[in-house]
Amino acid sequence: MRSLAIISLTALTLLASAAGAQERSPAERQTLIDLSYVLGESHALRQACAGAEDQFWRQRMQRLVQAEQPDAAFDRRLKESFNTGFVAGQTAFSSCSPQSRQAEAKAAARGRVLAASLTRGAAPARP
Repeated sequence: MRSLAIISLTALTLLASAAGAQERSPAERQTLIDLSYVLGESHALRQACAGAEDQFWRQRMQRLVQAEQPDAAFDRRLKESFNTGFVAGQTAFSSCSPQSRQAEAKAAARGRVLAASLTRGAAPARP
């Protein structure tokens, strides 16, 4: 289940970032900020089980920023959101457990909804 969630979120994140460098509506920008939070949270939750050297979700975040080519202010908001999500995930689960894996699956499901809304060009209802 964990690998399916990771694969799904990865694919949808890449689809979302494939739209890259286009003008985003305020709702789409907020969705990207929310997605950045989920990526940060996922990064912390994955590291709880895989170790601090695992950079899987940080690399996905870097790709998203690269694809979006945000202005300085939006870039800062995206990165702050990622970092806030990371701290939240790390604070909630400092070690690997069935609960941390469940939280990772929930974050992946939320990320899928957010990424899918970007590929459709519509902002999702706030989770």
